[in-house]
Amino acid sequence: MPRKVTNALTALTVKAASPGRHADGGGLHLLVKTTGARSWVFRFMLQGKSRDVGLGPASGQDAIKLSEARDLAAALRLKVKAGVDPLDERDTLAAKALAAAQAAKVAGYSFRAAGGAYIATNEPSWRNAKHRQQWANTLTTYVYPVIGDMPVSQVDTAHVLSILEPIWEAKPETASRVRGRIETILDSAKARGYREGGNPARWRGHIAQILPPRTRLSRGHHRALPYESVPAFVTRLADRKAMAALALEFTILTAARTGEVIGATWSELDLAKAIWTIPAARMKAGKEHRVPLSVRALAILEKAKIDGSDFLFTGDSGGKLSGMAMTMLLRRMDVDCTAHGFRSGFRDWAAERTAYAHEVCEMALAHVIGNKAEAAYRRGDLFEKRRRLMDDWAAYCVGDGAAGAKVTPIRGAAA
Repeated sequence: MPRKVTNALTALTVKAASPGRHADGGGLHLLVKTTGARSWVFRFMLQGKSRDVGLGPASGQDAIKLSEARDLAAALRLKVKAGVDPLDERDTLAAKALAAAQAAKVAGYSFRAAGGAYIATNEPSWRNAKHRQQWANTLTTYVYPVIGDMPVSQVDTAHVLSILEPIWEAKPETASRVRGRIETILDSAKARGYREGGNPARWRGHIAQILPPRTRLSRGHHRALPYESVPAFVTRLADRKAMAALALEFTILTAARTGEVIGATWSELDLAKAIWTIPAARMKAGKEHRVPLSVRALAILEKAKIDGSDFLFTGDSGGKLSGMAMTMLLRRMDVDCTAHGFRSGFRDWAAERTAYAHEVCEMALAHVIGNKAEAAYRRGDLFEKRRRLMDDWAAYCVGDGAAGAKVTPIRGAAA
């Protein structure tokens, strides 16, 4: 029977040992590599299987001394004797440490941080500056005061409802956007490993079972002034000298969106041809749009021009006109409509008082053609027909409405 090895190594042999495995006894081994690196290994038998567990380096700055290695091996022998696998125990402890670290990481990651991360990642792809601003504004106004500092992992349905319920009926469109943005941020946080489980802000099958659905009417369509009242309103508007009044009248006459007008620059104009070309980057549909300018629209631009300004309509600070300027003007004039609502007035007038073709009117509003087949074959923008349409609209707006009432070109000529 071979002699049992006990304390076979010395401090000197640890330093001088050649490459290979050197037993000290009791399962402790010195492992020397051909590179000269030295480490301690404890070999044990459990359930008939031999396994090795590393104890640490035997050389270098963090070297474990021979006496320390023997103490470590002795402690492990007691565990093996009690039926504990040191490798399994080590893996369990490592898993618990990792879980604790992950829990600490998740607990410290707030909804505000998740929102900021999502915006920072996706903002470069948002071509609309107003859209980028609305994301930040709605979160700051409605969401962050309630759950901004809360760990994103803890946001639940009750928190989402506490945000949505106060504005669901009073501000349905805003509430819908807020819900959608919360849902998106929570999904993003889950994908990054900061959340688990379902999304408490999802609509279908969840929030839809709690809050009443928004009908098309409740979406908050832009309030419009009846087209019969537009000429009288434009007359009142012409008496005002403010830049907002010029911008609003220009918006009415071109049937453009307010954002398109406020952001318009002189470089987009060809005054000689009376054409305003809005680049695709500023259009809702992402497609360049040409707008024919009536004589009255050109006259407004002449009044609005300020030397040194890049924008058609300049604000008090020297930059572009404020997005609220036209809204505030309508309030001061005590008119219950929105600037955007004049597009509806234009469309109603075109449908009820003229015979211009449907597609001409829709293109004047820069609406996307819903029929894919028709869109595939539509190559032009019906510009000359739209010029006649916008001239007739301008004549109606700046007159008393009587002339406009007679604008009914036959379809063969106008369509």
